[in-house]
Amino acid sequence: MKQIRAIVIDDSAFMRKVISDILASDPRVNVIATGRNGEDGIKKIRELQPDVVTLDVHMPVMDGIEALSIIMKERPTPVVMLSSETKEGAIKAIQAISNGAVDFITKPSGPISLDIRNIQHEIISKVVTASQVNMNKNQLRKAADCQVKAPVKKYHDKTIITIGTSTGGPRALQQVLISISESFTAPILIVQHMPARFTKSLAERLNTLSPIRVKEAVHGEIIEKSTAYIAPGDFHMTVNKIGTSLAICLSKDVPVKGHRPSVDTLFRSIAGLKRINKIAIVLTGMGNDGAAGIIEMKKQDPNTIVLAESEETSIVYGMPKAAAQTGYVNQVLTLNQFGPVLDELTK
Repeated sequence: MKQIRAIVIDDSAFMRKVISDILASDPRVNVIATGRNGEDGIKKIRELQPDVVTLDVHMPVMDGIEALSIIMKERPTPVVMLSSETKEGAIKAIQAISNGAVDFITKPSGPISLDIRNIQHEIISKVVTASQVNMNKNQLRKAADCQVKAPVKKYHDKTIITIGTSTGGPRALQQVLISISESFTAPILIVQHMPARFTKSLAERLNTLSPIRVKEAVHGEIIEKSTAYIAPGDFHMTVNKIGTSLAICLSKDVPVKGHRPSVDTLFRSIAGLKRINKIAIVLTGMGNDGAAGIIEMKKQDPNTIVLAESEETSIVYGMPKAAAQTGYVNQVLTLNQFGPVLDELTK
């Protein structure tokens, strides 16, 4: 396998050294340069044309957000952002993902972040995954055809939609949610693999863009129409029936296949609901979370509609591929097609 050529950009000499050493410990990665701020990093990227870049959010001279904008304009390159766990860091990380970054890593809290080595596996994994992303997929999204018929019709008066996604999810969710109509009434429950504190910033951003309300889910709240609920990072989200209403349940139960929240956990909790139309959607992401949940949903209710994102628009075609391999996906759609299909299914 050809080595991945990486550039590390961070204003801290200590962090540049630590991250470079971590990446260099993997034989798949070759750190070809480092940059001390966004401006210095852009010069190195123009000169060396790396396969992937790690980019700190907060830097002097030129910060990571401005540098990312230049990278995406001049030569779209897979970028993994490094962000603090502060509220401002979360907002900036979500902004970066929405503006073209493939993924982000949270810096451990601490005065000099010596414990960043505790996330060594995450840094290597996300850089390797990012290097495999086709950045031209941003253009494919705009060109996709929206004339698609809905797979089946409604059976019941109430409908609930569940969405599972991981790497590339924030941008995919944004495109799905802005493409549904203002008259959309079905509630949407979303599991996005993301650390605690970042899901709230994601929900707040999507809420400013979507025609329906988007919020971070709260334990015990009754599920309402025209609202999308995002599972908080580090909490599983399930659904309980209370009388004629449905309520959200959040828990710290053990991670499922390393994930909390888990898409499988959400899908399984919906599977047994009676007299409700169920729509399960799997968008871009690494791994196979959601596939087991789809099997359970179809087993308990064969009328469940399962939609998966196409390889054409998936930033990482892992979770949608695993969903398709179950044999239970009703339709594979490009991102542009979800809105019209969901509008038709929920009329």
